[in-house]
Order: sequence, then structure tokens, then C-alpha cells
Amino acid sequence: MNEVVRRVLVVEDDVDLAQAVADLLGDEGFVVEQRHDGQAGLAAALEIAFDVIILDLMLPRRNGFSVCQEIRAAGIQTPLLMLTAKNGDLDEIEGLEVGADDFLRKPFEWSILLARINALLRRFERGQSRKVVVGDVVLDTISRQVTAGVLEARLTSREFRVLEYLMENVDRTVTKNEILDAVWGTDFDGDPNVVEVYVGYLRRKLDSRGAPSHIKTVRGVGYVFSSGV
Repeated sequence: MNEVVRRVLVVEDDVDLAQAVADLLGDEGFVVEQRHDGQAGLAAALEIAFDVIILDLMLPRRNGFSVCQEIRAAGIQTPLLMLTAKNGDLDEIEGLEVGADDFLRKPFEWSILLARINALLRRFERGQSRKVVVGDVVLDTISRQVTAGVLEARLTSREFRVLEYLMENVDRTVTKNEILDAVWGTDFDGDPNVVEVYVGYLRRKLDSRGAPSHIKTVRGVGYVFSSGV
């Protein structure tokens, strides 16, 4: 049986501390990505599926409260541990209110950090796994795994959420605006054609060569994930 690989995002502007955390977690078998400002951290969280996010509170370009709030608003429920060097309860209260799962004050013992991360993973994985099955496509909302027939489709976080929305609305035509609101948020002001781009990504990862696509285009309206493929 293959060992499960855990992916961790560390968003910390202290480069030395971020590297020390990455080295520690790497020794424990985690795959770690680092970002050193809030905007870059948010972009990574929206595009890549992680098992845990470690997020510093005081960050350049965008603070941890804002990043956490945007992550949760996008529907991402990845366990999130917020770090702070400040004393007092108000930051911890605000962090929990915007969606953090736990709070750790600097400086901290490495053993405490590992214990907190493992506790978050156990707590998250005790949540009931929910599988969405349409035809030969199976989407697991806890493990974030997607299979199409015998093949595993490796999706980014955003691709996963687009697919989840389409599969939850199986055989119903959904508009671009509905997808944008559900995945990018109601305040999205970018190019709505980004939906077409992500549908294209999903088709390349899910569809067998020469076979009908799982995702049908309803010209002038939107898309439908069909159960009849």
C-alpha cells in the first residue's frame, strides 16, 4: 500500500523560520511549499490542494486574517494553523472567527508545532468522507482525490472546486456566472472566460481520448456535467 503524502503550505515572511519549519516537516515526511507574503500565500492556497496550511498573522502585502478569510470564502476547508508573535487574546479570537482552526504563539517548541499539525489532521480526517459519484468519476471531498475510471486525476484546488460544483449539479445546466459565484466568489471582477479555461483543464484530465466529454457545453448558456457519458 502506498504511503499517503501530506502537503503543507507554510506562509511566513521570516525566511529563516519558514525554512526551519519546512526542514522539520520534511524530516517527518511532509511535502512543504513556502510563500513569504500574504498575496503569494493566498494564490497558492487557491490553486493547490494542501492538507495543512500554516499561516503567519503579520505578513507583507496581505495579513493573515485577510488571507484566511479569503481561503474560507472560497470554500476551502483545509486545516489552518495561524502563527503570531503578538501577545493577547484579541488576535486569537479574530483568527478563529475568520476561520483558523488553531493558534500558536511564537516562539514555540518544534514538538508542539508537530503535535498541533497532527491533531489538526486527525480532527479533519474524522470528519465524514463524502463521495460524489457520477458515472465513472468519483470525487472525495475529504481526501480531495478524484478518479475517472481507473485513472487518478490530479487537480488543483480551483479545478477541484469547479468539478465539485458541476458534479453536485449533475444533469443541470449551470451558467458561467453561477460557477464564478460558487468558486471565485460573488465579488470576482476578472474575466468570466476563466471558467472556460478551467473547464478545458478538467476535460484534459478527466476525458479519455476519443470518448465523449463528461462536461458538455450548452452554447450560450453554460455547462452541464452529464451522467450519461
